Amino acid sequence: MSTCGGEGPEEREREWEDAAEAVAYDSSTWPPPVVAVCGPGNSGKSAFSRLLLNTLLGRYKKVAYLDTDVGQPEFTPPGFVSLHVLEEQTKDLTMLYLRPPKRCFFFGDVGAHKNPKLLLSYIFGLYDYFLQELYCFNETDDPKKSAIPLVINTSGWVKGIGLHVLSEILRYVSPSIVIRLRTTSEGKNLPDGAFWLDVREGDSRVNIIEIRASQNSPRHLLVKKEARMIRDLRLVAYFRQCLPRDFSVFSYDDLVQGFAAIEPFQLPLSKIQVIDLHCQISDDAQHDFLAGTIVGLGSSKCVSLSTECPFPWCIGLGFIKAVNIPGNFILLITPASRRLLANVDIIFRSCIVAPTCLLQLQVSDEVDDITDRLRDL
Repeated sequence: MSTCGGEGPEEREREWEDAAEAVAYDSSTWPPPVVAVCGPGNSGKSAFSRLLLNTLLGRYKKVAYLDTDVGQPEFTPPGFVSLHVLEEQTKDLTMLYLRPPKRCFFFGDVGAHKNPKLLLSYIFGLYDYFLQELYCFNETDDPKKSAIPLVINTSGWVKGIGLHVLSEILRYVSPSIVIRLRTTSEGKNLPDGAFWLDVREGDSRVNIIEIRASQNSPRHLLVKKEARMIRDLRLVAYFRQCLPRDFSVFSYDDLVQGFAAIEPFQLPLSKIQVIDLHCQISDDAQHDFLAGTIVGLGSSKCVSLSTECPFPWCIGLGFIKAVNIPGNFILLITPASRRLLANVDIIFRSCIVAPTCLLQLQVSDEVDDITDRLRDL
């Protein structure tokens, strides 16, 4: 099925709305649809996904959202694969929102190229969780387990390894509907048809809806710069949750001073297992390279329900201000609750560059003070 046609932004907007309504209100849509939104970078996948979520919430009480784009996720900081359950429509589709996920894994990078196998295991693990906990039809006595639709947002990397990862996702999930955004630059588009299926599988029941991309003229040089800026904004917004709600930020210096004033959480170093997701450094040097980095926080108690995934769920991000090996402690700031932090015994290293306002934190006096207090005990 294709809805392409018409010219101009108004026609495109109507085209998007028609596609979203076709997904949400098709009378034959039972069980609730599992929808994958695909297309090249900067084609509008996230924007269409938000529109689709709002439209589905006009029919269903809850809608699940599986975000597989670790570089430009919709509701989390970069580096996460996450599953969300939404119950309310988003009023402003142009704003960036952070939402606590139902479950998430920390991939620790903004692209799949270093470890596509691990990324796929995370995605499959979250989808398995969705099937087991949210896509149930016979448990009418438990309203929390009534079937709900799923929207899957995918990465804009659609060539080489990116195309392989996307094909593996679509094969594993077997969506009932695939929304494919197409640009006027044919070389950037996905292959036609159900490209992820083996030719021997013949006709598929999947419904492919093709719509035009939000931007038909490539921006080339601005794309990477804007992507980095958005990632930094999401990271700053995430760690800003550590500050009091009434803390005002009028300048960059206010932000730096606010982060510097946050009382860090102290983790015992001997309790922590450091997992290097992408084999960046040797085991012997793990602790030396933690200071000044963004890490994922995990607990061995948070075991995934899926056999596909080798690691526990992630409970949040932390920024490590300092590591004191003789004193056996790590200082980190994080908006994660103290209750959750009490169970943290895993740190996932990452390749994600911390925003400058975090890297400027001065910690030497703080480390010396804690070391002196520990010595006096």
